[in-house]
Amino acid sequence: MTTEQTAAAEESSKPVKGYRLLLPSQWSQIPLRQGTEEAVNRVLEDVYSRIPEDAPPDKIGPYKKEIAKRFRSSVAQAQHRNGLDLYVPVKPMGDQEFNLGASILVTETTLPERARGATYADPTDLAAQLLSREGMNADLSSGDVDGAVAVRREYVADADPNQGIEVASRRVEYIISIPGQAARWFIAAFSTVGGGDPRDELAEVLVEWFDAVMTTFRWRRG
Repeated sequence: MTTEQTAAAEESSKPVKGYRLLLPSQWSQIPLRQGTEEAVNRVLEDVYSRIPEDAPPDKIGPYKKEIAKRFRSSVAQAQHRNGLDLYVPVKPMGDQEFNLGASILVTETTLPERARGATYADPTDLAAQLLSREGMNADLSSGDVDGAVAVRREYVADADPNQGIEVASRRVEYIISIPGQAARWFIAAFSTVGGGDPRDELAEVLVEWFDAVMTTFRWRRG
């Protein structure tokens, strides 16, 4: 075994302490466990700073309130889902204005033991069970992400006004087995409304973009 191989083996044997994900500068990270309020305020201040100086004063106040309401609602929903981090595109891309039409929510889940003292089966089998139990019509595929078993699920989620979801969205989820922790799974969930239709060309492009982002995923080990 070469020195490089030995070093790689030693690194992969260390316990997972977190993750890394490379995103364009237009996207901002909102930590959902600690430092949330500070991150939210930074994002809002950045958005407010781009309001045109010649904007009518009587329009600025209501605009700020609406942006803050929508953004804080999205963050609160992510926290309610026991999220770790929320990523949103809050900086302009070309002529694009600030919007919440896309997001990435990072969470983790622990699978319940099927019986007292039971041991966990192969991660691939458990991933299939985790995905199939919801019974939704989705495209599923499996593979690995940074050496860990992963399942990719893609589907369209219908609007649900009762849950505060006003429009349908395209969803792509990567469910990844956390190395050395058979019961724990990492989930990176992307959502977009596209150009108003979750099946339109913009949605397709953004799904491809998210798949490319996930190729940059790496575990942080300590």
